[in-house]
Amino acid sequence: MDLYIEKVRSINEKREAPPLAHVHNYGCQLNVTDGEKLKGLLFKMGFGFTEVPEEADLVIFNTCAVRENAEERVFGNLGFLKHYKEQKKEMIICVSGCMTEQADVVEKIRSSYKYVDIVFGTNAFDRFPKYVFEVLEGRKHVYDETGPGKDVSEGNEQIRSSTFKASVPIMYGCNNFCTYCIVPYVRGRERSRLPELIIDEVRGLVNEGYKEIMLLGQNVNSYGNDLEDGIKFPELLRRINAIEGDFIIRFMSSHPKDAGKDLIDALADCEKAGHFLHLPVQSGSNSVLERMNRRYTAEKYLEIIDYAKSKDPDFTFSTDILIGFPNETDEEFEDTLKLIEKVRYSNIYSFIYSKRTGTKAALIDDKTPYSAKQERMQKLLELQRKITTEDYKKYIGRTLEVLVDGPGKGGEGTLTGKSREFIIVNFRGDSSLTGNFVKVKITGARNWALDGELAD
Repeated sequence: MDLYIEKVRSINEKREAPPLAHVHNYGCQLNVTDGEKLKGLLFKMGFGFTEVPEEADLVIFNTCAVRENAEERVFGNLGFLKHYKEQKKEMIICVSGCMTEQADVVEKIRSSYKYVDIVFGTNAFDRFPKYVFEVLEGRKHVYDETGPGKDVSEGNEQIRSSTFKASVPIMYGCNNFCTYCIVPYVRGRERSRLPELIIDEVRGLVNEGYKEIMLLGQNVNSYGNDLEDGIKFPELLRRINAIEGDFIIRFMSSHPKDAGKDLIDALADCEKAGHFLHLPVQSGSNSVLERMNRRYTAEKYLEIIDYAKSKDPDFTFSTDILIGFPNETDEEFEDTLKLIEKVRYSNIYSFIYSKRTGTKAALIDDKTPYSAKQERMQKLLELQRKITTEDYKKYIGRTLEVLVDGPGKGGEGTLTGKSREFIIVNFRGDSSLTGNFVKVKITGARNWALDGELAD
């Protein structure tokens, strides 16, 4: 890889001005991290960066395959670039990520978007500099169809989008094969990084001043199942918590079937982790969960919730809900609303089911009209707004520690950040506080955030 990095860099150094690259990420945090690694490679190859794709000499659309609308946006943006490619023939257009692990998508690009130069998947970072060099030397098209990886690629430097929040992948792939989900097919099977490499990376980031470490994986709870040393995710949390420094540990995403008491105990014991857990339930109906192949019941899920709240009554949860799974009945949806009432989430990420070609659920003849799914979505949103409006009031008068993200939407002098409970907090303060922990006394509550004032 280094040979081709130097070859591309040598070509770029002979240009009158450094060429510019534009990297656009779609989808999850893992995709964002992949995009940061691609930017790291591009920087080594002598590229600068631009936020405006039509100004770029090289464009990468780093894609997501989880929902149909994400794919539609990619194709729409590819169409937008055609005009600029005609004007600037030397522009290199690349499509990477999860979409390109699907044969039908690659064929569509090959036949309908012939001006795309490089197509590569989630396992081709090490080959990317070679492909750029080949295109610069006159090769018309590169289609890497080697499939998702079986190994873990290490050593790729990242150009991070934040100076105080860093994402650290701890594992890749998924073994769960939920019937609605394309991820195992495009990301491959689970592969865990070695714990010592993870800990070294986190320690280095903390030493550089990063205040939030987000551990990433399709299912972080199954971390270590493929390793010989026996270290599992709760132990990894404890080891990261032992690193000296002032920082907070977050992670996503967790699968309920692998979230046991040992995880809750670790969160309770690790002062840097915070008493918060994003635990996607998808549905509150056991019959729907079975059709989804989620491998837990609503009752088992609630056992995790109850155990956490026995440790700390203020333990907070967020979740993912999939509305309108094929042939979901009104009664099954009502079970979901009942579960939401019992858990009382601080936040819900809700989505209407999107058919993914290649999954088992895509073969089901869905007789539920889309209008019914939209009505269910509205009911869910109304219930969640009611719950957060009621529950957030308990924070009024309390003082919370908040990591400041930057300017808020309330006008000049307004800042926003997230508490250790992962709740949005808005308050007035100087922008110099961005990237720091501050104490905020809560003075008001809304259905999506808290308002406060600096306590010190």
